[in-house]
Amino acid sequence: MAHDEPSLDAVWMLLTGYQQTAALKAGIDLDVFTAIGEGADTVPALARRCNASERGIRILCDHLAVVGLLTRGGDRYGLGATAAAFLDRRSPAFVGSATTFIASRYVTETFEHLTDAVRRGGTAHPAAGSLTPEHPMWVEFARAMGPLASMTGMLLANMLDVEKAGPSKVLDVAAGHGMFGIAIARANPQAEITGLDWANVLAVARENAAAAGVAGRYRTIAGSAFEVDWGTGYDLVLLPNFLHHFDVAGCETILARAHAALRPGGRVVIPEFVPDDDRRGPAGAVSFALVMLAGTPGGDAYTFSEYSSMLARTGFADVALHELTPSPQRVVIARR
Repeated sequence: MAHDEPSLDAVWMLLTGYQQTAALKAGIDLDVFTAIGEGADTVPALARRCNASERGIRILCDHLAVVGLLTRGGDRYGLGATAAAFLDRRSPAFVGSATTFIASRYVTETFEHLTDAVRRGGTAHPAAGSLTPEHPMWVEFARAMGPLASMTGMLLANMLDVEKAGPSKVLDVAAGHGMFGIAIARANPQAEITGLDWANVLAVARENAAAAGVAGRYRTIAGSAFEVDWGTGYDLVLLPNFLHHFDVAGCETILARAHAALRPGGRVVIPEFVPDDDRRGPAGAVSFALVMLAGTPGGDAYTFSEYSSMLARTGFADVALHELTPSPQRVVIARR
């Protein structure tokens, strides 16, 4: 449908979008997708496998079929291609755990105050203190988003060609789950990784490093990225999905610290949602700015031009933008 044609369906889909999120989350919570993948493909079988009522399973699965996640032939359900790839727990590309954070009350409650956030130009949520020390939401984030970040981290390691880098010293700032640094450690057996984050979050990163077999080359620095000593001499400083939480002044404070921590010729690596300079696309990056408006005092999805200016003002050169296909994220890289 052309953009200039009125569509009540489009308005209705936007008004009821929360229902789609709830249905997907219910399917993941009940393990519907995994159960179907394992062969429980009728309402009675799914009800037994998922410990749910037959009426509830029928209504949920019919909805998931209507939106294209499930297929249906007679009284049997199957997995659509998307569900098979990303929502069956047996798949190596399973990302269903992300709903634990993305659909959490920490996130959704900020959108209940979006009208006021638009008026004031920053979060209006009365309890939006996600940047306070040791906030438990970031532990939930680390556990929920690790599988999705693992794939993005592998794409980043490949793009950086780290397997040929030899001995490398890498700092992962706001490491969270640690998967970006861990991906580099897995690709390069001579890479030494340091994760920086709150102490409670770093416990998750250390678990992931141990599971990946790189715990012996994974160190940590606990505390605020604005306050603790980062150390020096790093070949790479990673800033994955961190700068978007802050206004320009906050971003430049972090970038200046990254510059000081790098060896001459070292690189800062910024995986982020980066809209085009005209902010007309990509859609996911443009829309991500709304998440920052709802949940932070001054964060944003910055364009490449904005990153370039911030990096130039903090002493960096050779600024470049790289795609991270098929991830929706892009990577800004600059050299000290």
